[in-house]
Amino acid sequence: MQKIKMKTPLVEMDGDEMTRIIWKMIKDILLKPYIELNTEYYDLGLEYRDQTDDQVTIDAANATKKYGVAVKCATITPNAQRVEEYKLKKMWKSPNGTIRAILDGTVFRAPIIVDSVKPSVKTWKKPITIARHAYGDVYKDVEYKAEGVGKAELVFTYADGRVERQTIHDFDGAGVVLGMHNTDKSIESFARACFTFALDQKQDLWFATKDTISKVYDHRFKDIFQEIFDREYKVKFDAAGIEYFYTLIDDAVARIIRSEGGMIWACKNYDGDVMSDMVATAFGSLAMMTSVLVSPDGKYEYEAAHGTVTRHYYRHLKGEETSTNSMATIFAWTGALKKRGELDGIKELADFADKLEAASIKTIDEGTMTKDLASLSEASDKNIVNTENFLKEINKRLEKML
Repeated sequence: MQKIKMKTPLVEMDGDEMTRIIWKMIKDILLKPYIELNTEYYDLGLEYRDQTDDQVTIDAANATKKYGVAVKCATITPNAQRVEEYKLKKMWKSPNGTIRAILDGTVFRAPIIVDSVKPSVKTWKKPITIARHAYGDVYKDVEYKAEGVGKAELVFTYADGRVERQTIHDFDGAGVVLGMHNTDKSIESFARACFTFALDQKQDLWFATKDTISKVYDHRFKDIFQEIFDREYKVKFDAAGIEYFYTLIDDAVARIIRSEGGMIWACKNYDGDVMSDMVATAFGSLAMMTSVLVSPDGKYEYEAAHGTVTRHYYRHLKGEETSTNSMATIFAWTGALKKRGELDGIKELADFADKLEAASIKTIDEGTMTKDLASLSEASDKNIVNTENFLKEINKRLEKML
């Protein structure tokens, strides 16, 4: 078969550890034999981020704004142990947080459903999509370690020179201080993205924060969502027969567990990070969760929702065999290829991505899978394969579909 040609480059962001290994395998086994891949490549591996003082992450985000579609491998957000392990100049911020801040988008995460893997929550029958705000909060925070007695203050200096200050805490000994922020503009973008996505999917939208405790910060989110909904979306929601409502996040958790799924659950940045992992694991595996960052002006960045699979990487370095699930990374590529094909009018590219997704799901449903899914699958005859052979098994089915 003649290779599919691309017009506009995808922004390709390479990553770290085991997912970096899988990234290359996916390209070599499932993509390059069928597509003349056209990508603008950025190495977001931790070593190169350190070499460039994280400028490469900023460049990759700006390239996404230029070309409109990106695909990203999982990356390390370094902690103190990683700083020592990689001999870093400093504890760099989350690359995902940096990209989200530059694009000012919303992350939509949904599980990849296969018939042979049933959710651990028995009432769930439909996918639950997590809409995660993608700017600010702890991902854009300022932190300080107080060494002893003193006073921490919150100070805001207006452009006209007026100063407002509040005492955070009078320390009688050592402690820590955290400062975080958000903007009305970003919250408004988040709200509109969620309402628009709900209308597109024809699904109810839930939004949850903790405004009873955070009476200014979280309450601002609640108010902006309600104002925009009432002014711009209520009539459209009524016409579509779908619902928007706000509730406290602890109530939302209880309702979600009792529900059959099928809704979009909008969460603040950190809440969405945690809840998407919960939803993914309950549906099967963190490696079975899609993730796409959508900016207000229609730029898309596709990635896997999970981390770099460090434990498997260390085994790989020792020459040991691994059985690492690559589904979410495959679906990051297929999502980006579909969107690129859609925007550039290349139907063959979008059709290829659909067939690759179908071949991937078919592989698992027919009983061939990685170790993480074996204990969850209800397939009668299971064939547990290693990382590379799983991709090769998908390719066998893909060839037949093509």
